[in-house]
Amino acid sequence: MDLHPTVLAAALVIEAMAGYPDAVFAAVRHPVVWIGALIDRLDRMLNHDDAPGWQRKLAGVLALGVLLTIVGAVASLVAGLCHLLPLGWLWEAALASTLLAQRSLYDHVAVVAKALRTGGLAAGREAVGRIVGRNPATLDEPAVARAAIESLAENFSDGVVAPAFWLLVGGLPGIALYKAANTADSMIGHRTPRHEAFGWAAARFDDLVNLPGSRLAALLLAAAAFVTDDTSPQQAWASVRADAGRHRSPNAGWPEAAMAGALDLRLGGPRTYGGTRIMDAWLGAGRTAATDRDIDRALTLYRNACLVLAGAAVVLALVARG
Repeated sequence: MDLHPTVLAAALVIEAMAGYPDAVFAAVRHPVVWIGALIDRLDRMLNHDDAPGWQRKLAGVLALGVLLTIVGAVASLVAGLCHLLPLGWLWEAALASTLLAQRSLYDHVAVVAKALRTGGLAAGREAVGRIVGRNPATLDEPAVARAAIESLAENFSDGVVAPAFWLLVGGLPGIALYKAANTADSMIGHRTPRHEAFGWAAARFDDLVNLPGSRLAALLLAAAAFVTDDTSPQQAWASVRADAGRHRSPNAGWPEAAMAGALDLRLGGPRTYGGTRIMDAWLGAGRTAATDRDIDRALTLYRNACLVLAGAAVVLALVARG
């Protein structure tokens, strides 16, 4: 299997420096928007409300197969065209960088800390409501801070580490296929009357492709705690060992537990989605009274974890080049 460490290292650096420019988004939108439009079309074409559950489940399998086939074919074609150009690996890296979220994730979570500091609970609820699915009206200030930190940890895994892993393994097609699967899960992988059967394949496939990224994300957060003030790598890994498996997701518990332990917090726990109360387990053995200062600490740990990831990619690229 050919790995793509040079493309990965360049993509991480490009995305960290430039993000996804607003002018580009305004002109051509974003690849995930295009993928989402395809998923929506497949949902409307294949997911019939009057069909029995088994039929809708099979239709969901078909939809996922069609999605991955189209996205994989287009990404492979684009990657092939890149390699016909001078410095083709750099063109591939620039395109792959659009499917990473280091910079945007940092910015979205930092807004919550700023809102709590300058506008109090009401502003914090409004800001965190843009990045989490739970009902912000049920959150007090510590819960707002915890929600932001949990979102940072989970999205570090599926917005940064997992796509980076699949970029390393499969180049531009690898990261594009991962983002297609992850977007499908976010759009149709919910236990709602319309999508419980149709989205079953998308949800299970997303669990599978996130297995390596979630474990690597926990390792990176623990490693970053070695170089981050006021954090503990030992507690991070102890929390992972004790609590990662207690999360209802097979993946989200790993980075969330690592983050909780590193910051000496308790994350997770009961929360409300819409009008439904979900009794999730607590992760970590620290305090629940998180503050905007803890969001800042989490962002510093996250930034250092991204640097560790980029550094590892550079080392791999240098080794691969001999």
